[in-house]
Order: sequence, then C-alpha cells, then structure tokens
Amino acid sequence: MKKVLALVLALLMMSAMFLAACKPTDADTDDSGSQGSSSQDSSSEPKPGEGYMVAMVTDYGDITDQSFNQSTYEACKAFCEEYKLGFKYFKPVGNTTADRVSMIEAAIDEGYNVIVMPGYAFAGAIVEAAPNYKDVKFVALDVGLGDLLEAGVTAKGQKYDYDPPSNWKLEDYVDMSNVYSAIYQEELPGYMAGYAAVKLGYTKLGFLGGMAVPAVIRYGSGFVQGADAAAKELGITIDMNYVYGGLFQGDPAITAVMDTWYQNGTQVVFACGGGIYTSAADAAKKVGGKLIGVDVDQQGIIDEGYGAGTTVTSAMKGLYPATYDTLTDIIINGNWEKYAGKIETLGLVGEDVEKNYVQLPYESTQWAEGKFTQDDYKALVKKMFDGTPPLCRQSPTPNSATRAESSAKHSALHASPAPNRHGEWLPEVEWAQ
Repeated sequence: MKKVLALVLALLMMSAMFLAACKPTDADTDDSGSQGSSSQDSSSEPKPGEGYMVAMVTDYGDITDQSFNQSTYEACKAFCEEYKLGFKYFKPVGNTTADRVSMIEAAIDEGYNVIVMPGYAFAGAIVEAAPNYKDVKFVALDVGLGDLLEAGVTAKGQKYDYDPPSNWKLEDYVDMSNVYSAIYQEELPGYMAGYAAVKLGYTKLGFLGGMAVPAVIRYGSGFVQGADAAAKELGITIDMNYVYGGLFQGDPAITAVMDTWYQNGTQVVFACGGGIYTSAADAAKKVGGKLIGVDVDQQGIIDEGYGAGTTVTSAMKGLYPATYDTLTDIIINGNWEKYAGKIETLGLVGEDVEKNYVQLPYESTQWAEGKFTQDDYKALVKKMFDGTPPLCRQSPTPNSATRAESSAKHSALHASPAPNRHGEWLPEVEWAQ
C-alpha cells in the first residue's frame, strides 16, 4: 500500500513539474500580451530594404563638388540612413573606364549590391561590368542611349557613327537587364535660365560649357532658345557668346577667355560644367559680373566665394530627388522590374515648380518685381508643361536660333562645328550682327 501511495505521489509531482514548464513566463510574452510564438513570427518578417547595401562610385569630381557627385552622394547617404542600410562611396583613382570598373568591383567584393553611378562616363563601365554581376542592380544618372551605344559598339571593335535611331540597336551591344539609367531634359532648365536672365534685364549673355557632352549641349541649346524667346517678347536685341572649355574645372586659359567676355560687356555667364564656374567667377569678380549656376543651386558656394549677389539663378536638375525616389521604389517598394533595362527621361511632372525634376531655385533666384517674379516663373513652367514652346535638344546650329531685334527681323547664328566631346576647344558662337 505504501508503495502504491509513493508511486501516486511521484506521478503527481511529475505532472506539476510538467505543467510549470509549459506555463508562459513574462519573458515569453510581449507587451501586447501575445505569446512568444507570435512575437517570433513578427520579428521574422523582413524589414524594408533588408539584404541591400548601396554603393556610389564618383565621376570626375568628388563628393564636395557642389554639383553632380555631391547631390548624388547626399541622396544615397540620406536614403540609407533613413532605412538603416549599409552605404559607402568609392572614388576611382583615375579617369578611365578601367578605374571605374575597379571601384565597382571593389564595392561588389565588399557586399554592396546596388551600385549608383552619376555621369555619362560610366557607359563603358556599365558595358564591361554589369553583365558579370547579374545579381547586382546598377543605377546610372545621365548615361544616355548614345553614351551606351558608343561604349558598346567600340567594345565590339566597331566604329560608332553617332546616329543611333537609324543604324544601331542597343540590345545588340549592351546588356541592360540589370541596369537603369535616368537622364534629364537639360534643355528645359537651360531655357528657364536664359528666359529669366533676359526678362531680368540682361542683354549681353554668355554660355560657358565644360566638355561638350550631351547634357551640357542640351543645357546650352535651351539657354540660347530661352534667351531668344524672352528677347522676342520684349522686342529687344541681345548678344550671346558661346564656347566649350573642354574641362569640368577652372583653368587659367578659360579664365582668360572669360576676362575678355566680361571686359567687353558680357553681363552674365551660364557656367555649365561642375567646377568650371570658378573661371567665370574669377573673371566676373573683377568687373562686378554675374553668373548662372548649374545642376544644383550654386548660389551659396558662388556667392560665398565671389560676393553676395553674384549668382542670378541656377539651372537645376533634381539629382537628389531622382536618386532618393528611385532607390526608394527599387529597394523599399520592391519595384525593380519597373526600372530594369530602361533609360528614362526626367523633366517636368506638373505645374508645381518645386516638384519637377528640372527647375530654377525658387528661393535664391534674383526675382524682380515688374520684370520676372515667382508668379511669372510659375506661368512659364505651366506653359512649358503644356508643350509650348517646342524645344530643340541639340547644340545651336545655323538657323536653329535667332538674334531678336525690335524690328522682328532675325539673323542666323554663326555656329561652331559639331561639338567635340573629347576636350578640345571649340570656336565661340556669337549672334550675327
């Protein structure tokens, strides 16, 4: 009987121990009172962007260039900080495709699987590197069809004739399956800047381009057309100088040309090409001349270095929002399939001037009551968004733009030859007398 009782007591004790072991504790229960298993399921859900790391490879400049590289860098950095993703930038040691490919490969070796590349010079790197890393997403800015074709055709040992629509198919030369590129309608902010400058009272203008690459050419084309349109509206005559410096930074030879311009009466120069603005600014400072910035709002850096009021406006393209928005949609929203293999042109998206991918700086432009105000700018953007006027995207050529005169009689441009993208100086373009 004692043995039976002992057996029963032992069984009761084991049962109590088992129940105690199964009872949930405070450590197994989350703040909402759900069981530990539910908490585990919740924590196992992937976080937005989980598994992605973003690298940016710089173009000609660095991340302090107050232009292309800096805006792209700041957008990538802000995005990755917002979503707690790994981010690093890589600066090539030189200015060759091999240098850029080397940095792309270094980034991939470190685990970065989204590579952001600002500038047309990355075309060769895309052709060479992208097909070798199919699991990596390549996001390019300002790498256009012509840039990619030139690189792809050359890589196959053929000669590219710069006539993509009729003679070349991109898919025959470039694998774009894991590549997306955003390009801009630079002729639109160029037009805005030229139009604004003339409306604000400037009648002697200049365009200083950096290297004669497509984006710079489009800026210049728009600038000439915008200035011409404003002059026609006002019934006045304007003078325009036009030159490419062959560089994206200042140079004594370029400064000498700018000295001649300003001393001969040029009032404002659109300095279009990264750091090349320093040559125009050095010359402008001597005579109280003005500048127009490019790509980003350069008013801060130019005015700080060369005097308050030096910068009339800046012809901007939305590098920051385009980079941030694209990364958000690709990584956070999981919409890479919308972008892969595409070259997308960004421009005006509506009448809201501050939401467009191309614009003038709303706050720092030197608006003038009775000449060109913020309301006038809004009206211009609305007109452009509606499709008027139609704009030419190419460089100025004879009869593509005119000198506006009060008599409404127009003379053709004496234009330079086709721009050379490899750094040589090109002759100035001046309005015919």
